[in-house]
Amino acid sequence: MSGKPDTVLGLDPRTVLAGGASSPVRTGHAVGGEPFLQARGSGAYAYALDGRRYIDYVMAYGPLLLGHAHPALCTALDAVAARGIVYGSTTPDEIALGERIRGHVPSMERIRFTTTGSEAVMSAIRVARAFTGRDAVLKFAGNYHGHFDLALLDAGASAQTRWAHHAGIPAAVTADLAVARYNDLASVDAALERCGSRLAAIVVEPVVGNMGLVLPQTGFLEGLRTRAHAAGALLIFDEIITWLRLGLGGAQGRNGIRPDLTTIGKIAGGGAPLAAFGGRADVMAVLAPDGPCFTGGTHAGNPFAVALALRTLDWLESHPAAYSEMDRRAARLAAGIAAVLRSLDLDYAVQQLESIVDFKFRSGPPSRDYDDAQRADAALFAAYYHAMRERGILLAPSQNEVMFVSTEHSDADIDETIAAAAESLRRLRAEGRL
Repeated sequence: MSGKPDTVLGLDPRTVLAGGASSPVRTGHAVGGEPFLQARGSGAYAYALDGRRYIDYVMAYGPLLLGHAHPALCTALDAVAARGIVYGSTTPDEIALGERIRGHVPSMERIRFTTTGSEAVMSAIRVARAFTGRDAVLKFAGNYHGHFDLALLDAGASAQTRWAHHAGIPAAVTADLAVARYNDLASVDAALERCGSRLAAIVVEPVVGNMGLVLPQTGFLEGLRTRAHAAGALLIFDEIITWLRLGLGGAQGRNGIRPDLTTIGKIAGGGAPLAAFGGRADVMAVLAPDGPCFTGGTHAGNPFAVALALRTLDWLESHPAAYSEMDRRAARLAAGIAAVLRSLDLDYAVQQLESIVDFKFRSGPPSRDYDDAQRADAALFAAYYHAMRERGILLAPSQNEVMFVSTEHSDADIDETIAAAAESLRRLRAEGRL
């Protein structure tokens, strides 16, 4: 093995993987330097090729609620695999999982499984269009709904698609899309005027985790539901990040808002390739074979991923205190970082909700929208990312991402992280960057 961190057995990943990775954010392009190559994960820790341990706050960008390789998920997997990885048939476990999800998220009266979150949101939008007979969709700048064409314009996360034509997105797609400002109902109204009677759906992250952590202001989600229904359109909640992260009821349970359609992602299966969309029974009735709208896939609801999802729910339902413990540790982490920032007279807002923590290199109140998030200092974040990585803390290599705490992070991990943040920020101050 080469000693260089960007090679494996002497082979540069860029000579094999397009762009050097199977998902662009993994290259660390936004922060520069060598990408992190992970050999394995265990609990709260990611391990590099040289065996060094890092406290991991990427957590696969959220779905590892139980950390890496949790025993509840990984014990006796040979027996699960021995039943078959994929059938091409519906299974009893698939039906049982759908019923259990619906028990926690009652708005999902009928459910269809997919393999990825991108497929789930794409399918939900197709269903909304089939049900309403309309084409236009309203989304929000800084929200990330996957990598299909309609989702990528003005998207958060690591998406880089400012110029649709050069990104392979047809002009016809953008003609059916309106983009509004999150937390700004006046912006929504202006977009709706342009859509007119063509609006099929409003799709939104009810709590945003892809432009940092941005919370909905009072009345915003209610305003979206009112406006969607007044226009004869549907409201879609993208809960790919928030379902299970914010409890068994997700963001909609927390906020008391019932959308028409909901999407959930791989957190359902502890990180296994499983996602789903669902909603009102009359809306979902447009799906084939009952209706004309087709979605499907050989791996949709595959028995191996479904088995892991059932194990995930088993563990969470039998450990109700896990959420309060994650919240407590995340609150400690947020308070510790905030104290360090205050000691340096830095007016950076630290956000925390349940097991999600975030701050931006920008003075002032917490972000309300993507405009606020984009005013953060990208160069400072890049320097901070590398300073933290030097100290054994693994952050996502993009300032649009957040820190995810898992059930496996300990108080000692939190203390080590706060100490690393203090050292990193003080070094940046000593270097004249802060």
